[in-house]
Amino acid sequence: MDKERKAHLEARARVLKAMAHPSRLLIIEELEKTERCVCELTEMIGADISTVSKHLSVLRQAGIVADDKRGNQVYYRLRIPCMLKFFDCVESVLESQAGARVACLAGGCR
Repeated sequence: MDKERKAHLEARARVLKAMAHPSRLLIIEELEKTERCVCELTEMIGADISTVSKHLSVLRQAGIVADDKRGNQVYYRLRIPCMLKFFDCVESVLESQAGARVACLAGGCR
């Protein structure tokens, strides 16, 4: 593998790693609907503001979200709305796994 290809794959891995937490996935889902302030996300996640801010920082550093300070509040939005197309693919994998488990329980496993 050449250096350029490796660097590109490492960049992809950083984005996926940034998404790899249930709270961050919830943030992405919520920001797909509309922009949100930290206080709204804190309430939705049920964590303290410092924890939610850390999650948002990870997403921002990965280029997934952008922030906009308005007065005392910071609002976040998805930078790339197509992020949720990736979730559709993930759901397909989960459905496939569930189907395989059902088939296995029905005696189709070897």
